[in-house]
Amino acid sequence: MSTIVTRPHRSDDLSDAERDFVQLVTPDGQRRPHPVFDPFLADVTPALIADLYEDLLVVRRIDAEATALQRQGELGLWPPVLGQEAAQVGSAHALRSDDFAFTSYRESAVAYCRGVKVADLLRIWRGTSHGAWDPYEVKIAVPAIVIGVQTLHATGYALGCQKKGSDTVAITYFGDGATSQGDVNEAMVFAASFRAPVVFFCQNNQWAISEPVGLQSHTRLSDRAPGFGIPSLRIDGNDVLAVLAATRMALDRARGGGGPTFIEAVTYRMGPHTTSDDPTRYRDKAELETWARRDPIDRIAAHLDSLGELTDALRARVTATCDAVAADLRAACLALDPPHPLTMFDNVYAHPHSGIDRQRSQFAAYLAMFEQPGTSPEAGA
Repeated sequence: MSTIVTRPHRSDDLSDAERDFVQLVTPDGQRRPHPVFDPFLADVTPALIADLYEDLLVVRRIDAEATALQRQGELGLWPPVLGQEAAQVGSAHALRSDDFAFTSYRESAVAYCRGVKVADLLRIWRGTSHGAWDPYEVKIAVPAIVIGVQTLHATGYALGCQKKGSDTVAITYFGDGATSQGDVNEAMVFAASFRAPVVFFCQNNQWAISEPVGLQSHTRLSDRAPGFGIPSLRIDGNDVLAVLAATRMALDRARGGGGPTFIEAVTYRMGPHTTSDDPTRYRDKAELETWARRDPIDRIAAHLDSLGELTDALRARVTATCDAVAADLRAACLALDPPHPLTMFDNVYAHPHSGIDRQRSQFAAYLAMFEQPGTSPEAGA
């Protein structure tokens, strides 16, 4: 199985390690033609670019509002997506309605683009649900907290689609740190062996919490995949059009029986790993400033402006949408009531399970003790 060959763009404001990737829109908004990827953008109109721009701004507003809610004590935790919006929005827009996404905990933008309700984005982080939404309704699994495990789920789902003769494709999202996990490597071995229709989408945001990517990998992450027999692409993850084109290419390859593809989207985590993290303790301020000049939203805004499409009407529409979504998000968060304790046993298995039924009964009896005067946990122990 050969590696996908591309013609990378080289930009002077990038280091040698960062240069070798595909870029279709430069940081100043200029569109660069590309013979391999342009056919995958043949249907992209200014109206579609405007829609991408709106989604980028909406998910950034969701991220800011959720971070504020956590700081105000309304959420226990929040994993920011600031700076990675293009990687998530561009890839999500490439998916077909029946494709299935398996994500980590950071892909709130993918979930939004797949149609997850804003209230459901917060249920896990407010502690009111272990799942938050019906995966089959929106074709995206609930977030995986265990690093890298979702790649195995995606590979298994893809194999199921393959066995059924469906051309549905699974896509799985993970960060640069997850590539050092056994689960991710095992998933790629299995996917390559059986030519599973799955796309491995790695967001290389440069930091696995406080560990820089250069420490865990002395080569490009995309160079690892061909060792498993999986072709790879390395793209500018802050370029929403490059992400859209590359993901479409990988999906088409999978649908045609070509098997898995590994995409390394080179991007940057502008904020903390989660709201419990302080990146100033391990990250240089100059590095952050450098990446701020490559902001994915500023880039597509500049491109729209060059097309004469960044009008006052568009700005007003997007601002109104962002304000409405933020207001809905806050109201929905504050309206989430604590669940009944027994609901923790719901949706553990797809079918009735005697072990779960027994645990539910025992816990119900334990809770019933507190409804009787004079009882306490110690008395019931």
